[in-house]
Formats: sequence, C-alpha cells, structure tokens
Amino acid sequence: MSDDAVIDEIDASRAPLLDHLVELRRRLLYCIAAVAVCFGVAMYFASTIFAFLLHPLYNAGQKEVIFTTVYGGFFTEVKLAFFTAMMLSFPVIANQAWRFIAPGLYRQEKRALLPFLLATPLLFIAGAALAYYIAVPMALHFLLGYSGMVGGVKRQALPDIAEYLSFIMQFLFGFGIAFLLPVLLMLLERAGIVTRKQLVSARRYAIVGAFAIAAVLTPPDVGSQLLLAIPLCLLYEMALVGIWFTERKRAKLAAAEEAAAGQA
Repeated sequence: MSDDAVIDEIDASRAPLLDHLVELRRRLLYCIAAVAVCFGVAMYFASTIFAFLLHPLYNAGQKEVIFTTVYGGFFTEVKLAFFTAMMLSFPVIANQAWRFIAPGLYRQEKRALLPFLLATPLLFIAGAALAYYIAVPMALHFLLGYSGMVGGVKRQALPDIAEYLSFIMQFLFGFGIAFLLPVLLMLLERAGIVTRKQLVSARRYAIVGAFAIAAVLTPPDVGSQLLLAIPLCLLYEMALVGIWFTERKRAKLAAAEEAAAGQA
C-alpha cells in the first residue's frame, strides 16, 4: 500500500469525538436490547434450560436437588437466564463491536482481525461442549462417589440448585474461555507483544501453566484435570502453527510489495 493510499485511508476514518460517542451510544443500545430480548426468551425457557443442565447430574444417579431459601429457586432461574442471554447475544455484541472499531482500522487490519472474531464463538462452544459432555459427568461421578454408608450412617448428597448452577457454569465458562487460547496468542503476536520464538521457548512454562489452570478450574480428580490440561497444551501448539502460517503470509506480502516498489 502506497503512502498516499494510507493517508487517504486515515483521512477517511477520521471523525469528531462527538460522532464517536454518538456511535458508541448507538452500538451499546443495540447490545443492551439484544441482551434484554435474549434474557426474556431465556427466562421463559429457564426451566427447560435448567433441566438440560441437570441432565449430567441425573445420569450420575442424583434424582433430587433442593434450594435452601424461599427465593432460591426464582433467583437461580434469573441467574441462569442472564448467563444464557449473554451467550445467545454474543454474536450481536461482537458484531456491534466490530462495526464500531472497523472504520478506524486499515484494510489489512480488518482482514487480520475478522477471522479471530469468527473463531471466538466456535472455540468457546467447543470448550463448553467438552465440559458438558465429558468433564462434568466425570467430575460428578467422582464427587458423588462419596455418598453411601460411613460408620453405619448414611451419607447422601442433596445438591442445592444455586450451588450446582455455579458448579456447572464454572466448568462451561472455564473450558470455553480456556479454548480461546489460540485466539489470544495469535492476537498478541499480531500486535507485536510476543513473537513465535518467544512462545516456542516458553513451551515448558505453558505446559506447567496449563496444568495449574486445570487444577484451579476443575475438581481434584485427575481425570477432569487432564481433560482440560491436555487440550490446553494442544491449543498452544495449534497457536504456534497458526502463527507460523501468518508469518509466512506476511513475509510473502512484504516481498511482493518490495518487488512492486522496485519495479515502480
């Protein structure tokens, strides 16, 4: 891209501060409206959604849950509806954020950022699905295994619905956010904060960090920890491969621009 083209693109992206604030207000109102609509829908289907989340607990042999306060059942459904609304409205929020920042980006920056924006919900869903279908059942099987007779006394689990919701949301959000690791690393490399060489040299520390994160986000059984730690290590390696491809692409583009400038 020539200097004149860059200057024209900068001039085209300029706008008074008041225009930016008005645009930001408009985008925020769209996001709030999307969250409100999704919250209403999620609140209407809250019992169905919670039944879906209770399915791993039912499969683990637990047929009863309780709430220990008069308002516990209601506020648990409100909390669940809010979490669901945030997840359902994420595409709208991401789209509005993109529409707000895109006019201030160069054409090349738009092409670089858009794939990350599209990959974020897919990776989050993949992590949450791994948690729901594999990690949560394994953790429940381990934790509920402490039920039974102890010294002639029956020890029985009676999960509180609010605590169970926090438990399963910790898994879903923990695994979902952890699966965004490649996006984060590639954005950091794109911004010039880290390099692929630095990430390669820090591989051993990344492995230790992956197991530390898994120990914090999962129960103390080894199976659940490995289910998060191993994918984190694999995602780290995937990020290194992705950065290698982007480095090659940038090098080819730079060589092409130098060749075009030499011919001119």
